Amino acid sequence: MWRSGLRQRVKELLMILPPPSFLPPSPSPAHHLAFTKKPLLGLANASPCSAVTMSTTTNNLDEIFKQKRVLRSKVRKSLKAMDPSLRSQEDDAIQSLVSEAAWFKSSQRLCAYITCYALREVDTSKLLSQILQNTTKDGSAQNAKKLYVPRVEDKNSHMRMLNISSMDDLIANSMDILEPAPVDQHGNAREDVMLANDPVDLFLLPGLAFDKSGRRLGRGGGYYDTFLRKYQDLAKERNWRQPLLVALSYSLQIIDDGAIPVTLNDVPVDVLVSPAGVIPISQAALNRMQI
Repeated sequence: MWRSGLRQRVKELLMILPPPSFLPPSPSPAHHLAFTKKPLLGLANASPCSAVTMSTTTNNLDEIFKQKRVLRSKVRKSLKAMDPSLRSQEDDAIQSLVSEAAWFKSSQRLCAYITCYALREVDTSKLLSQILQNTTKDGSAQNAKKLYVPRVEDKNSHMRMLNISSMDDLIANSMDILEPAPVDQHGNAREDVMLANDPVDLFLLPGLAFDKSGRRLGRGGGYYDTFLRKYQDLAKERNWRQPLLVALSYSLQIIDDGAIPVTLNDVPVDVLVSPAGVIPISQAALNRMQI
C-alpha cells in the first residue's frame, strides 16, 4: 500500500515540474521564455530576454520579408520589360568577361546554374559549353574541368549539385527547368559535390538583384543560400579553401548598396559580373584576381 502511495506522489510531482529540456538556467521568467523558443530564422545569434524583444524580432523579420517581396516584384517587372536585343548583348558581354578571367580559367571544379529563360536569368550556355569541352577533349589533370549543376529535390530548400559531362545529361523537371537526372545512362548514381573528394573552386550564381557590397536577392526559395551554407561548412571542416562565389547580373539588376534587406541566413557573394565589368567584393576575390 505504501509503495502505491509513493508512486502516486512521484506522479504528482512530475506533473507540476517543467520538462527538463525547458528548465531555465536562472529563475528569471524572461530567460525561461528565451529557452523555450527556437532561434528565429536569420537571427540565431540574437539574445532575446523578454516577450517584448521576441515580438520586436518577429516584427523585424516580417518587415524584411515584406521588403524582399516588394523588391522581387519590381525587379521581375523590369526584367520582363527588358529589350530582347539588349538582353542578348548583355548575355554575351557577361559570358565573355567570365570566360576570359584568369580565376575562371584556373578553376578545375565548378558549380554553375543551368539558365532558365522563363525566369530571365543571365545566360550561361556558352560558359557551360566551354567547361564541358575541357572535360572531354583534354584529359590532363592540369587542364580538365569538372562541372556540377543543381537538382532540386523538394520544396524545403533541399538542392543537390550533381556532376555532368554533357548537356545531354539534363532532363526537364515538372517546372520545365533543366536539371541532371540522378543516375547516368548506365544506371550509376551521379557524383554529388557534397561527397566529392576534392574542393570546388568556383560557383556561378543566379539571382534577382545584387548590390556592389555583395548582397544577393534570390527568388525566395532559399535553395542557394541553404546549399552554400552547407558547402561552406563542409569546406571549413575539411580545411579546404572556400569557393569563390560569383554572381552574374544584368545591368538593371544592380541596385543601390544597402537597398537589399538581408538576414543572417543570406550568403554574400565574392564577385559581381555585369556587362560593365568584373567587380571584386571580398578579400578572397581580390586575392584570386591576382592569379
